[in-house]
Amino acid sequence: MESIEFLSQLKSSRAISDKDLINNDSEFATIKAQINYKDDLKMNLYRKGGKKIYLNDCFMKKQSDMRNYLRSVCFSSNDTNIIKGEPNYRRIWLDKVVTQLEPVYFELLSRFNKLLKQRSHFWRSDISNNDKSNSLIDSFDSQIALIGSRILRRRIRALEKLKPYIQHWHNYLSKSKENINLNYDSSIDIINSDNEVEIINQLKQELFNQRRVEELTGRCSVGPHRDDIEFLINDISIRKFGSAGQQRTITLALKMAELEFVRNTICMDPILILDDVLAELDMVRQSLLLDSVGRKTQCFISATHLNKFNKNFLDSSQIIYL
Repeated sequence: MESIEFLSQLKSSRAISDKDLINNDSEFATIKAQINYKDDLKMNLYRKGGKKIYLNDCFMKKQSDMRNYLRSVCFSSNDTNIIKGEPNYRRIWLDKVVTQLEPVYFELLSRFNKLLKQRSHFWRSDISNNDKSNSLIDSFDSQIALIGSRILRRRIRALEKLKPYIQHWHNYLSKSKENINLNYDSSIDIINSDNEVEIINQLKQELFNQRRVEELTGRCSVGPHRDDIEFLINDISIRKFGSAGQQRTITLALKMAELEFVRNTICMDPILILDDVLAELDMVRQSLLLDSVGRKTQCFISATHLNKFNKNFLDSSQIIYL
């Protein structure tokens, strides 16, 4: 299941580094898959060097093109951190959604993260004391503002489109009259998310304003890497005041909404991966979930006890014992 997720998203939700997926006594690892009985995908991971991807034995120069052949939505027990954890979990979740829709977004994130590392290195080096340091940091500000605005606008646009799906699935799974809402909490005041020039100028101004603090800390406190997503039930923060049941329900609603949203937007059925999550749900929500999966979507489910499933569901499923 991790192989499916990694092959489709080019990243594991478990491993910090790709190299962590390679056996200790090996120098490389390989993942292979056949898509729709016609396209053979292969990914090689190397202990020294990056990963390489092949489509029908032809080297794939642009790795993000992999998403043209395989998409997935994964839900594991750790995903409740999207609601109750630190902002980083919510940013990663939203970034995965946007990347499903626009593979180029993966490149934008990579470029932005490289700029942040270079900027941090700048403050720690002797270059920052050089007479030319102002022109160099001005260049960083311009690039971060440009890439950051493109990330911000894509996030906000995706979240607005995703919201009705989340509200629908939350109502379906909770069977309640609770009003769920979500907001994008940016490190800058965004008046008009459609105006790229305005956002670029705002980011550049805020980056300039925080330079003195950044010079001392070496950390950039302005930009999409500092943003958050707020989830509300009846205008009350779910992260702060939601029950464990509410947090699990909204997490599941996010995943089902992501699945339907991606399917409807790109006209491609992602694979749904449910990694040992049934134990996290009560019997009512388990039944609602199982009734809603498998109709239009290929679904992989891991579980430790088959008695969690009803007989009709098991009879229509292929079961692999490990």
